[in-house]
Amino acid sequence: MDAPQSFSPEPSGQPNAAPVVDSRLRPNPGSGTLGPDFDSAPTSPGEGAPSVPRARSFGPVLAIAIGVLLAVLVVTIGSAHATWNRFAHLFGDAASAPSAPKESRQLDRLKPQTQAETLLEQAVRHSDGAVDQISSRVDRWQGKVKWNPRIATLATAALNSSDMRVRESGIEVELAAYGLGKNAASLGYLLRTVESSDHDQKIWALWALGLMGNRGVATDRVTQVLTTHLKDSDEDSRHWAVQGLALVGGIQTIGALLRIMHDDPSPIVRQDAACSLAQSGMFTRDERLTAVPQLLSYSDDPALDAQTHTWAFQALTDITHQRLPNDSAAWRSWYESNRNE
Repeated sequence: MDAPQSFSPEPSGQPNAAPVVDSRLRPNPGSGTLGPDFDSAPTSPGEGAPSVPRARSFGPVLAIAIGVLLAVLVVTIGSAHATWNRFAHLFGDAASAPSAPKESRQLDRLKPQTQAETLLEQAVRHSDGAVDQISSRVDRWQGKVKWNPRIATLATAALNSSDMRVRESGIEVELAAYGLGKNAASLGYLLRTVESSDHDQKIWALWALGLMGNRGVATDRVTQVLTTHLKDSDEDSRHWAVQGLALVGGIQTIGALLRIMHDDPSPIVRQDAACSLAQSGMFTRDERLTAVPQLLSYSDDPALDAQTHTWAFQALTDITHQRLPNDSAAWRSWYESNRNE
């Protein structure tokens, strides 16, 4: 595999730069989906390597792309904290790991790259103050933090955290490492790139738009663009559009994901949507709960196949934390008894 290369992005995201897209975004020959091994890192602004939960077998497991030289880890959906335990050996024993610098003056003596890596690792470990330190410093890291295997691994661990604030920290650091400022110039660059005839550039932009939308950059516009790409003819683009919408999060994207789960011709994309609704992405539990009535209808919808029925039951389990049989009547009875609580 090619060794990752670093870059020094400008705060503007250098909208005219052509992205050299990470090979993790490229589908396996003939499969149309991502494979288990990933390599290479971005070499210029506006490119990227999504550190994204990748559903390969929804039900008991969730496969996670964790970066350079690492195979996919398989974890139980609904146990995001356990995900970190799988990553812990990459950073040493958690009990013996150095604690995060306590004072800003100590952090100021570190290079921005080291600040970002140290604080993101500590955020994933739920160290006090790390998330707040990232929030206060991330804008100063623009053009100074480079994408590398460690950032890739840490960002993935963050996006699989049980703590939404840690997930947000992962997004912030990932954007900084991509050289994408939270501004109109970077947004315009992504909107142009997402229409690229280069498939690798396009699917990276679908992912990066989700990151931007989550951080409040033209969220409605980003949601509209990603929703449009849910109609693309190729499965891979629809997959990354789903992942982008899951990153945006918010109640406004739930309906689109539900429609994809029901209507998309690809079982892989329907599975992606089910995983996003159940556990992945940037949704609060209350937002996920709004999907429950539709998931109940999907659980015995005669227009859907048995596998999609199973995904609906799995999503219901993950969202509600109830352990009921895969029986629509049982779930409806539970829902009617508890819907007003």
